[in-house]
Amino acid sequence: MNTPYGIHMARNCESCSLRESGYFCDLPAPALKDLSAVRMGSVYPEGAVLFVEKQEPRGVFLLCEGEVKLSISSSAGKTLILRIAKPGEILGLMPVLSGTPYEVTAETLHPCQIAYLNREDFLRLINKHPEIMERSLAHLSALYSGACEQLRTVGLSGSAPEKMARLLLEWSSNGKTTHEGTQLTVPLTHEEIAEFIGSTRETVTRTLSDFKSKKLVTIHGSTMTIRNISALEEMVTA
Repeated sequence: MNTPYGIHMARNCESCSLRESGYFCDLPAPALKDLSAVRMGSVYPEGAVLFVEKQEPRGVFLLCEGEVKLSISSSAGKTLILRIAKPGEILGLMPVLSGTPYEVTAETLHPCQIAYLNREDFLRLINKHPEIMERSLAHLSALYSGACEQLRTVGLSGSAPEKMARLLLEWSSNGKTTHEGTQLTVPLTHEEIAEFIGSTRETVTRTLSDFKSKKLVTIHGSTMTIRNISALEEMVTA
């Protein structure tokens, strides 16, 4: 089934062409069938808010296609982006399991295909299929590791170039190898990158300009090519 955003949405999980190894996509057939029976698939436009921090948990969101920005805000209006969720991730998992409010705000960066399961249905699935609980715990473990890495970037990095180098190295792991270097699509604006590394937009712009002048990276629109990964690694380990 095609959508206005050019995304082909499968009618059920079993026939989905996006299925890959990991978390819920490769559940055993009985569990996947039961999950598919209660999930509601939708396509969300860019900038759609799935849930906001401190909101009571109504369900989990399975990110099938696209990227989602997860952030927290202070009472003074400052925002810190925690991470960018990728396809295959389960959003809102901990609040649904614990019955506590959502701890972050989730906003789509691009048109996304997402499957929603309300809390009651999800908890019933966990009780019926231990595999779903096992995959959920594995995902929570990965989220914990990612949170520690983000704290290391924001809290322990000594300078803006080091913070930027850490972020670019993290993004490069999903980049495409070309004859010029590692090519990737930058999912955030300079303002959002500043929110990601705990800096200012002006500092981000100045740091990226410095990286370009040193031929560490080239940037064309939203496409960045990292030309000297070893130099970025030296910034992090120095």
